[in-house]
Amino acid sequence: MLSDATVRGLKPKAKDHKVPDTPNLYLLVTKSGSKLWRVRYTVGGKEKLYAAGTYPEISLARARQLRDEALAMARDGRDPVEARAEAKRPAPLDPDKSFEAVARRWHEKNKPIWRKRHAWDVLHSLDRDIFPKIGKRPIADITAPELLGVLNEIEARGAVETAHRIRQRCSAVFIFGIASGLCQLDPAGVIKPALAPVIRGHQPAITDVDGVRRILAEVSRIPSHPATLLALRFIALTVVRPGELRSASWEQFKGLNGAEPLWEIPAELMKMKRSHLVPLARQAVEVLEQARRFSKHHPFVFANIRNPRRPMSENTLGYAMHRAGFHGQHCAHGWRAAFSTIMNERYRADRQVIDLMLAHASDDKTEAAYNRAMLMDRRRELAQIWADLLLEGAPSAEALISGPRRSVPLA
Repeated sequence: MLSDATVRGLKPKAKDHKVPDTPNLYLLVTKSGSKLWRVRYTVGGKEKLYAAGTYPEISLARARQLRDEALAMARDGRDPVEARAEAKRPAPLDPDKSFEAVARRWHEKNKPIWRKRHAWDVLHSLDRDIFPKIGKRPIADITAPELLGVLNEIEARGAVETAHRIRQRCSAVFIFGIASGLCQLDPAGVIKPALAPVIRGHQPAITDVDGVRRILAEVSRIPSHPATLLALRFIALTVVRPGELRSASWEQFKGLNGAEPLWEIPAELMKMKRSHLVPLARQAVEVLEQARRFSKHHPFVFANIRNPRRPMSENTLGYAMHRAGFHGQHCAHGWRAAFSTIMNERYRADRQVIDLMLAHASDDKTEAAYNRAMLMDRRRELAQIWADLLLEGAPSAEALISGPRRSVPLA
């Protein structure tokens, strides 16, 4: 049998060699000088080897203890190598403790107190950007660097404000998890300073007539799905906010075949929290007629080309204008500034009407209600004037989407 002094004094040879301690335990001394404990055992009539560790990390006494444990398992018909591997396997994930499961419970808990549109947006943002990355991970195992990496990917596509908004939502999920006893830390709470800052200010916009006509002309030349081209023209004509355009559904439109076509945007979709009436110019109705070719069987007028049950991606219009060369010069929201600037310069007496068309809420609620009821005729006139001004010399909506571009995937 070996002694501690003997084991310490063993030297490597030209080849690996075995030094026995008992019939079932020996030390393998490699030519490089490593000393490896090995235990012989038999299971199912087959002799096998169990690696008990390396000397001096595993002492002689500890190696004998491991030998005894391995032989006891073998006598019971259990393979000690397989038992050790089984012990190292992670416990199966409880699906109820995954980040996605906890987030969905948090969402259900809060949905009754949120506006319908906000509730949809919260879950959609997590479903799009977070669940595919870390949704199946146990909420307790997610680290701050791991979550930061996911949010950095969102920043990389230029959606800095979206990254901050999703971080806040993830933080709320972690806090819900802490309260539920499913995790102990909120990694989303500590990474805020590591995100790029949100630079707030005026949205980039071109505000002269020749400039806005040039935007529509240049955008129409880039390879795009017809829905993208139609949506770009429609937002330019109606000057609504991008979120309102993306949420446009067919039941919101009234009288498209009559003399006074109208788009009524529900209050829950509006920043001012009351419904907004958008009188439609002839050219806007033409856009809707063409959009029906692609989305008449789907809920949204401008549907997501990859999943028609969902609205167009929030990045689609921005990407199109970026490809057309207007990055930093004009964005989808910029049509509102263009309309306000151009129309106020030409029709100064209609400032209140123009503000109503932009859904700018008046501080005077009585005045706001009166204007909303009494100025619709003038709003309709200005909508047509704007459309004629904007699309002078432009192709029809049908011509806009004709040709091979209809098969180009939505970017």
